[in-house]
Amino acid sequence: MLELKHELKLNKTRDEKARMNFVSGLRAHVLNDMAAGMRDIYSADVEPEFRRRNRRAPKNGPEVHKAIKTNEYFKFYSSLRVTAQDMVWQSVFPPLERSRPALKQTAARLAGKKPRGTLSLQKNFEVPRYVSAIDVHLMAGNYDGEYETDDLAAGSLYDNGLAVFSFGLMGQNLDDIGQSIAGFIKRKFSDLRPKKILDLGCTIGHNTGSWKDTYPEAEVHGIDVAAPCLRYAHARAQAQNREVHFHQMNAESLNFPDNSFDVVFSSMFLHEVPKKSIEKIMKEAHRVLKPGGLMLHMELPPNDQLSPYDAFYLDWDSAYNNEPFYKPFRDLNPQEVCKKAGFSTKKYVQFVIPSVGWYGAEVRDAAADQQQSVDNDKTGRLTDGVLWYCFGAFK
Repeated sequence: MLELKHELKLNKTRDEKARMNFVSGLRAHVLNDMAAGMRDIYSADVEPEFRRRNRRAPKNGPEVHKAIKTNEYFKFYSSLRVTAQDMVWQSVFPPLERSRPALKQTAARLAGKKPRGTLSLQKNFEVPRYVSAIDVHLMAGNYDGEYETDDLAAGSLYDNGLAVFSFGLMGQNLDDIGQSIAGFIKRKFSDLRPKKILDLGCTIGHNTGSWKDTYPEAEVHGIDVAAPCLRYAHARAQAQNREVHFHQMNAESLNFPDNSFDVVFSSMFLHEVPKKSIEKIMKEAHRVLKPGGLMLHMELPPNDQLSPYDAFYLDWDSAYNNEPFYKPFRDLNPQEVCKKAGFSTKKYVQFVIPSVGWYGAEVRDAAADQQQSVDNDKTGRLTDGVLWYCFGAFK
């Protein structure tokens, strides 16, 4: 299990650390060893049986899901994966509940440091129902749950839970996505010198700060609808001496002027909102982006770029992990989504970016120097190692 390296980290007993390490190892076993076994069973038993009955191979993910759903190994895999997911959050609750007063005190102390960045929350802010009504990822209370004045526990739950959940794949600061992508973009588009950068759905700002690291002269903003996460994000940035401005704001209706940002970014955000909201978010991104600026979304690869089995495998979360918008998003065509928002298809981009934590900066930079071809063998996280899929467009 990754140990957080900032002042807001929870103090854990040895038993609590052992439990977290066990849960992290269990998730790694399920997602690596058991997932490999399930693919073998599909290839050896499920897919041949489907061919025998239908005289063809499965055409898409739903057909694979239907064919494998009654398989005992798949049932065991799914049951254990759901259990492990719930155990992630359960392992964090004891030290979190014990540390709630100390967390608030630490955040207040950090706020009194030399001002670096700002926090702007709104009174009577209406959190969208697709956030408030769902415990996404089975995380109790979701991102927006508040139970006391100046509550930031949801941010701590997410930060510490992600450290357990990711079993080291998100980097030492849980910012591998941001560090990998921001560094890739700086290398690939050296003429892009952003003065203002916006991160949509920033949660605790763990990837937002990477853009400030990569472009230290830029003014960096992060927005989210969840006040507890934003309070935590601001304190986290203060603890790391990162100057980032956080705002409570709905990405469907941004309170920023037209043509005000050089980069609009998001990470693992769009698959957590409904399709109608995605259309509004993309149009808002186009509106606030300066001419020549870049919109870029790190996301799960779309189903039309994957094999039927890989599409089924990634869509597992939509069926079993309390993420109802996951598959509908992945059924969209990213280029068409950008076009509908007002971006030219000629300025569409998509990349598969090597993780800097897994491969190192040299491999990431070499990928930036190459002309990439994104196909269903290399799209996103379905190869050896860790790769991040991105799509977007220049305005």
